[in-house]
Amino acid sequence: MHCPFCNANETKVVDSRLVAEGQQVRRRRECINCNERFTTYEAAELLMPRLIKADGSRQPFDDEKLRAGIHRALEKRPVSIEEFEASISRIKHRLRATGERELPSRQVGEEVMAELRKLDEVAYVRFASVYRSFQDINEFKAEIDRLSEEHESEG
Repeated sequence: MHCPFCNANETKVVDSRLVAEGQQVRRRRECINCNERFTTYEAAELLMPRLIKADGSRQPFDDEKLRAGIHRALEKRPVSIEEFEASISRIKHRLRATGERELPSRQVGEEVMAELRKLDEVAYVRFASVYRSFQDINEFKAEIDRLSEEHESEG
């Protein structure tokens, strides 16, 4: 690691600790040459799989697209930022955990629907209506009936 002050390439680690819920390592470093101290952060670089669209084209995973879709579904719903962020983290974790380099984009949609079903049923139905291209009110009703049946079987 080069010193940001004098550009020397000899530094030593003075202190290390886990941060960001164990997802990063914070290191205090000291330059051997000028004795200045600075902080670095280290995290595992886990690549998200590429997505295979319905038309067969491939594109990189787009974090912002995921966030925007979920945010749109949750608009004006009583879901906290923490719950929103945790859901995104869980979705990304499950996609990475497949170990695949490429996944059908449909799998992302299914993961989003699973998370929204747990978070907020109205947001789930909103997302499902766009994702599954509901054509009329009967498709909305069928999805709501399916949710009602799940509640009755759980209760």
